[in-house]
Amino acid sequence: MAQEAFEEVVADFEFLEDWEDRYRMVIEMGKDMAPMAEALKVPATKVEGCASQVWLHMAPEDGRFHFQGDSDALIVKGLIALLHRLYDGLPLAEVAAVDARAELGRLGLNEHLSAQRSNGLRAMIERIRSASA
Repeated sequence: MAQEAFEEVVADFEFLEDWEDRYRMVIEMGKDMAPMAEALKVPATKVEGCASQVWLHMAPEDGRFHFQGDSDALIVKGLIALLHRLYDGLPLAEVAAVDARAELGRLGLNEHLSAQRSNGLRAMIERIRSASA
């Protein structure tokens, strides 16, 4: 089961009739994220495999997984916000057990992202999983 913050997104998506409304919600979630410091946008935090610019800064603390992220594309920033709700705050040992593809599939994302966005999302998930190991 996903974290409560992600479950709230799932519940909100159930009330939205069409994908365009869901798409707007994902974009708004990205806009609402705390900004990532420019100093953290370095080659070491850049995620390769994404069509847009994406940075993920992992900061585990007290045995829990935390990260910040940013992108130059609004929808990708929204995808980062979804991943944040899915992973942030989990015990490090539980991060690898999260089936992000299945969880995001509950939102219908698998059918509505372009191949490039899907590849980028996979690259972000792999970065998260490898950073928690």
